[in-house]
Amino acid sequence: MGRIRILSDTVANKIAAGEVVERPASVVKELLENSLDAGARDVRVAVEAGGRRMIRIADDGCGMLRDDAMLAFERHATSKLSDVRDLLSIATLGFRGEALPSIASVSRLLLESRSEDEESGTRVEIAGGKLLRCEEAALPRGTVITVRDLFYNVPARKKFLRSEQTELAHIASLVTHYSLAHPNRGFQLHHGASELLSVSPVAEIRDRVYQVFGSQTMEDLVDLGTQERDLELPPPYLPPSASVGAQLAAEAEAEAEGPVRAFCLRGFVSRPQVQKSNRNSIYLFVNGRLIRDKLLMHAISQAYANLMPGSSYPFALLFLDCDCEEVDVNVHPAKTEVRFRHPSFVHDFIRDVIREVLIGQRPASSVPARYSPIPSAPPPPEPQRAAALPFSEFSQTMHEAGYDPVVAQGAQPATELRPVVPNAQPQRDEDLPAVTLHHQAAPLRLGVPDTHGPLPNVSIDYDQPTMASLRDLRPLGQLHDSFIIAAGRDGLWIIDQHVAHERILFERVLKERGAGRVEMQSLLLPIVLELTPGQQVEYARIADELNRTGFETEPFGNRTIAVKAAPAGVGLADIEWLVFEILEISEKELRTVSLEDQRRAIAASVACRAAIKINMRLDMAKMEWLLAALAATEYPMSCPHGRPVAMRYSMRDILKGFHRI
Repeated sequence: MGRIRILSDTVANKIAAGEVVERPASVVKELLENSLDAGARDVRVAVEAGGRRMIRIADDGCGMLRDDAMLAFERHATSKLSDVRDLLSIATLGFRGEALPSIASVSRLLLESRSEDEESGTRVEIAGGKLLRCEEAALPRGTVITVRDLFYNVPARKKFLRSEQTELAHIASLVTHYSLAHPNRGFQLHHGASELLSVSPVAEIRDRVYQVFGSQTMEDLVDLGTQERDLELPPPYLPPSASVGAQLAAEAEAEAEGPVRAFCLRGFVSRPQVQKSNRNSIYLFVNGRLIRDKLLMHAISQAYANLMPGSSYPFALLFLDCDCEEVDVNVHPAKTEVRFRHPSFVHDFIRDVIREVLIGQRPASSVPARYSPIPSAPPPPEPQRAAALPFSEFSQTMHEAGYDPVVAQGAQPATELRPVVPNAQPQRDEDLPAVTLHHQAAPLRLGVPDTHGPLPNVSIDYDQPTMASLRDLRPLGQLHDSFIIAAGRDGLWIIDQHVAHERILFERVLKERGAGRVEMQSLLLPIVLELTPGQQVEYARIADELNRTGFETEPFGNRTIAVKAAPAGVGLADIEWLVFEILEISEKELRTVSLEDQRRAIAASVACRAAIKINMRLDMAKMEWLLAALAATEYPMSCPHGRPVAMRYSMRDILKGFHRI
């Protein structure tokens, strides 16, 4: 007997389910797309236990006839394709005919549907791929599909599901995406008795963005308008010896295919001042289909090159419309990936449109910027004084440009030492001394002669930096009111005052959190924040930990929270940014790590917001305190985010530079 056998329909459907149904959100996606293809004007999604226990999607679409309701559970049964040529021009969200049979094979499914062409509807119940009943029922027009006990008969797949809050967050994000793509339709999402999303049909995308994200987000966005660009196809190549008939045939073929194909891009992008810590705020749609595409993501990052740090991401809501023949959506079972026929053209089109709009409008933030923006100018960057940029952006820009930040492109050295004139009050930024020198009563003395030549019998400590080295530091002054210049017995030190204070506060917050006595500041008036559905789910998951870290928050209506207190030291203008920053920490960073790592991530965000900033002048007492407190920390050489706190120029390097050794 041969070894090759044909799989049963049950096994084949479960294999297909493994490709199509990855988690509860996959079920919601497939059923939601079917509802939209059916012309539904109102879609209602209800889930329980993050979708594990129950998923119900109800719509007011065209519904199904009785015979169609039965055929829909056959593999590769679809109403959207009839010929192989249709694969070249897919205009619907669903088309593979695998969703319903795959979902029914790994759950208990109930279908209730009625077409307006029939007076009564049909109720079909299936469990584990087996038909239990099919009966006539009095139903309104439309379709309701209820999926219960997902993966009840595939325990191995069920074990791979995440927590209830994690699965719910994926569902909330998915429904939010599709509500943005279809503003002319209403969407509702309920989790148990909680309403996560409820938006009514509107005429414009701008109105839907306002419904989902609120007025503050709208103020930070730039409308791309409707940008079109034609793809001009080159004429077919023919050798010089080609006959007249061949030339005529080629011209006819080119004319039939069309010499020009239009691509249309519309949507919104954020100003460079709005900087997210992950890609979760980038929404991409191609011909109305939600996708995840590396090509488009790269085009967006290139559009913001030199406008924001490379480690940050913008908010983007982009709709790319093109001829169906220009994009292949049949490259992934879940239909989340696409392949463009002319990828280079699409990449450059999106990059150029976003960048031209940003540079043309030169948008300025109407609220205190999260970071000081890098000037909106294409590379190469113009010469900048170090004090004009935050440390992270400045150092990254200099590193990527590959030149010395002190002398760049013929500019005068920005770190020139100038004496301080007593009682002089500079009136302009360019008049400020780059380095402020503070005289020491007992300067450190080195055991080296003041003449050139070899240094016999000279003992100098050339060891690596130690804790004792930090404790011996004496501050000399500040560089651009941002970096502390200090002298030690082992050399010259430059300390980033912001990240140094960040390390101090980070360890303090963790110790206070462990002792249960976090210092808080009460707000005179609560700060009311509007959340997206995904942020609301995330808040419900970490609310207790948030409050233990120094916040006092509570729900304040639908998708709204009130912040009544915040950790001590955090400025009033930073509280809102800090809460959203914590909520937007990437899923991989928060949902797959231990509770201790989650606490450290929150503490790092609190410390960053509460720490002293760059471009802040410090007196001698504050600098001495900062260095002493830094030396008392457990890990003084890096901030909680991994950036270096200090740089040291050892005595060996200094002496070698002056040819004394």
